[in-house]
Amino acid sequence: MSVISVEKDFDSLSLILVADFDAPIERVWQLWADPRQLERWWGPPSHPATVEKHDLAIGGEVSYFMTGPGGETSRGWWRVTAVNPPTSLEFTDGFANQDGTPNAQTPTAVVRMRLAEHDGGTRMELRFIFESSEHMERLERWGALEVFPQSVGQMDALLADGAAALRHTSPS
Repeated sequence: MSVISVEKDFDSLSLILVADFDAPIERVWQLWADPRQLERWWGPPSHPATVEKHDLAIGGEVSYFMTGPGGETSRGWWRVTAVNPPTSLEFTDGFANQDGTPNAQTPTAVVRMRLAEHDGGTRMELRFIFESSEHMERLERWGALEVFPQSVGQMDALLADGAAALRHTSPS
């Protein structure tokens, strides 16, 4: 698995996940920039995502829903606050109502993603900053903090699929 560390810090209301990938930065960036690739890893393996809107520009929005094993859905949204392809992305992440509008009754988190060259591949640092200790504790009770590494772990298969596809299409 690509995840090398997960640090929960209740004092700073953050979770920092670090993952290493055997792929160039531009390829890892595509897992964020392409909505069809994003939906194959954003969320737990048991709840695949469907991205409905995907605009990675400052002020842009991403909206999605996840479908559980019993067909139940939960919705989420991002509001992009900073983007510097292919090395960084920042957004506010929140829960949405069933009509896709942000749920004002639920807290949000700030997410900061950074990509850097590391040992011939790419290191990704993913930092979640929560609104309050209550928000972070609620997500931990729900098991969400353990889901983040599972979600990121799905990126490896996508990167491997891409590498295999490139080998099959490149001239011999």
